Amino acid sequence: MTAGGTVGRSDGRTAKIAVIAGDGIGPEVIEAAIPILDRAAAKHGFALRWERLPYSADHYLRTKETLPDAAFQHLRDDVDAIFLGALGDPRVPGNEHARDILLGLRFKLDLFVNFRPVELLHPDLTPLRNPGKIDFVIFRENTEGQYLGRGRSSGDEHVAEEVNTGKGVERIVRAAFEWAQSHGKTRVTMSDKSNAIPTHRIWQETLQRIAREYPAITAEHRYVDALALELVREPQRFEVIVTNNLYGDILSDLGAGLVGGLGIAASANLHPGARQSLFEPVHGSAPALAGKGIANPVAAVLTGGLMFEHLGYPAAAATLKQAVRKLLASSKRPPDLGGDAGTAAVVDALGDLI
Repeated sequence: MTAGGTVGRSDGRTAKIAVIAGDGIGPEVIEAAIPILDRAAAKHGFALRWERLPYSADHYLRTKETLPDAAFQHLRDDVDAIFLGALGDPRVPGNEHARDILLGLRFKLDLFVNFRPVELLHPDLTPLRNPGKIDFVIFRENTEGQYLGRGRSSGDEHVAEEVNTGKGVERIVRAAFEWAQSHGKTRVTMSDKSNAIPTHRIWQETLQRIAREYPAITAEHRYVDALALELVREPQRFEVIVTNNLYGDILSDLGAGLVGGLGIAASANLHPGARQSLFEPVHGSAPALAGKGIANPVAAVLTGGLMFEHLGYPAAAATLKQAVRKLLASSKRPPDLGGDAGTAAVVDALGDLI
């Protein structure tokens, strides 16, 4: 698994993947990525069996159904991984379906690690001058914080609560150190805002305690505003960043901006051990671009690479990343990366590079 360990429910050479293609450009980029992933899998001697599920804004508007219990149980028990496209549709302004599908799966499956790699795959994609090597990962706590939705509303009074439990903070910090140790990294940076939010002190206390178990790794702390500044000024010094749900969400988008944008930003939602995992490109559904044939499928392809690592096929993941590197060095870039190649042309080019 991306954060340590491999799980599977198939025969070892065939992985069963559930697909929820989503809304807007979601179906376009997911369907574009699938033949690329199939090609890489075949090259490395395994196969993918795709199961397409209907849950989306269209399905919700037609049936008022988001993600029924039977579908959740199937996703939990019967497939090797979930491949999810972007969710969000202006016809559902309350985002009921997106909340139940994405946040519902994260919370119900206890996918407490949101793993987001930030790597500069071609030097001219960054807006920074002389950035050096940018290659770090963010461990975002995925099941607590303000996203848990606790609070109260009464008349004009709206109170949101932020939840940071000892168990929740410890397991995400430990996951970051475990990943750093297993991948030869020597620095873990924890970020909070404990100078202004006293309850964030649990993050510092937990960091100090767990860091003692990993003497070969340097542990450091940054307030989130200072970290945002340092990521722009000196991104090459960071290797592993661990933080809460809200800050992880913001910092990972900043990280994407440093290396080319959300069109190449991949993510994995994980529970280290024998648990189901969910893989999603982190760009939005971009409904204004839907159906125009210009959506960038690279984030979906790189997300497939994270899924391959989780399934125990790191060589196939490396093949995908190398193909993307070669694509970005060519003239076949999509519009958001400075080129004019449409979705189909990008897929054809990637296929030729695998």
